[in-house]
Amino acid sequence: MDADDLRSIMPLARKLADLFATPLTSAMAEFGIDTPQRQASFIAQIAHESGQLRFTREMWGPTPAQRGYEGRVDLGNTYPGDGFRYRGRGLIQITGRANYRTCGAMLGFDLLSSPELLEGPTLAARSAAWFWRKHSLNALADAGEQVEICRRINGGKNGLQERLNFYAAARKVIV
Repeated sequence: MDADDLRSIMPLARKLADLFATPLTSAMAEFGIDTPQRQASFIAQIAHESGQLRFTREMWGPTPAQRGYEGRVDLGNTYPGDGFRYRGRGLIQITGRANYRTCGAMLGFDLLSSPELLEGPTLAARSAAWFWRKHSLNALADAGEQVEICRRINGGKNGLQERLNFYAAARKVIV
């Protein structure tokens, strides 16, 4: 996948596509996102989650939902300030101390000490592909289950139509 392919799918990515094309291609290869169907599904989801590659760190209000990250044991946020410190980062928005710990261990980086590492193109792409594999999303992509993929990534159907639009665009580009 090259930068022009990414721009065809995500027009707002513009020059960011040049920064992300190689890291995304490498991350997909590393984590077995290796068929056109899987790649189209993956690219569609990260297109939505990252605002077309423009955001590798969650914008912080804080909103009521973001305030809810604080103290969430299921996310491993057990220390004051964890909600903000371990807010969504990477192309799929890894969230929470526990996820940063697990992701960092799998990628070989201390993300607990340096959570901002997930904001750079390489680890943003690798963390998204790691999350994809960890949550067995290839099987859902193979089955065409875009709604369930959306649910597994964000817990609901937020942005579903946009994700489906990106998926349709990606299917035209990735052959």
